[in-house]
This record gives sequence, C-alpha cells and structure tokens, in this order.
Amino acid sequence: MTKKTAYIGLGTNLGDRLAYLTDALHHLDNRPGLRVTGISPVYETEPWGLRDQPDFLNLCAALETIRTPEELLQDLLAVEKELHRVRKVRWGPRTIDLDLLLYGDEIIQEEGLRVPHPRMTTRSFVLAPLADLAPDVIVPGTQKSVAKWRAEQVEKGENEELVCLGHPLSWLPRDSSPMNSLDQK
Repeated sequence: MTKKTAYIGLGTNLGDRLAYLTDALHHLDNRPGLRVTGISPVYETEPWGLRDQPDFLNLCAALETIRTPEELLQDLLAVEKELHRVRKVRWGPRTIDLDLLLYGDEIIQEEGLRVPHPRMTTRSFVLAPLADLAPDVIVPGTQKSVAKWRAEQVEKGENEELVCLGHPLSWLPRDSSPMNSLDQK
C-alpha cells in the first residue's frame, strides 16, 4: 500500500464552530488508513454562494493516507454524517463541510469525484489556509504552486473578506510512533 499526501478543506458555520472543526480532525485522525499530519490557521469568512447565513470558519488539513481517493471521499462523507451534516440547500449552512482538494499529484475526473477540487483556485477561503499549510505544493494540471495561485488571486482583487484567527483549536496530531502508524490501524 502506497502512502499518499492529501489535502482537505474544512468549513463550518453552525453551532460551536471550533468544536466542529476539532471533532472533524479527531474523527479523521481515528479512521483506519488516515492520519492528520498538519493543519492551517483558522480563517473566518463570509458565506459564499448563499449569503444569508452565519459566517464560516475554514481551515485546511494535510492527511497521510493509504486509502484510495474514492475511499477517502467516503471517509469524508462519513465524518460529515457523524457530525450531523444535513444537506438541504446547496451552499447552505452546515455543521461541517469536508472537501477533498488534492490527492498526491493525481488528476481525477469521475462522476462525484474531481481532484484537484474544481473550484479550489477561485476560493480565498480555500487558497489562503492551503497556502499557509502547503505553499509549495503544485496544483496538478496547472504547473502553479498553491502560493502562486493565492498571490494571483490577491493581486487581481478576487478576494473574499478573510480574518485569520491563528490556531485556536485544541487539536494536536497523533503520535507518529510505530504503534500509531497507518499500517497498524
């Protein structure tokens, strides 16, 4: 089994938003074949799409995984369900939203799964935290780093209102000793 690095976006705008982000990270970190290896700062952002709803908290996380992209997507959907995500309205309020942004250097175009995420390079609430976490990662199919995409976005003024809250989460990565390796899960 080959280990891959994946990057996901996390967002929430209902209830105790910091608790939902922390819970999502813990749920992911405890799933077989997954380990959260890093997180970005948290950003508070205005809603995108449907505007009449509470502001979001967003961050990005790096994962080490032996799961396939399809399995990882199912893990993300399962964690959303565990944290009571209800899909009523597109871009509506949610307890947690987990998006697969990047999976290694792969480009995937399947029904229900597109990697890189098709809108990641146009959304400040994704690019800002991802640039903090993994600035040098090249977005597959573009030959541009995450930092370059973010800089171009800022330069063009295509920038939603963002407030960086730093690292307010009570989350630490799991011990990476052999007892907690991906192979032992």
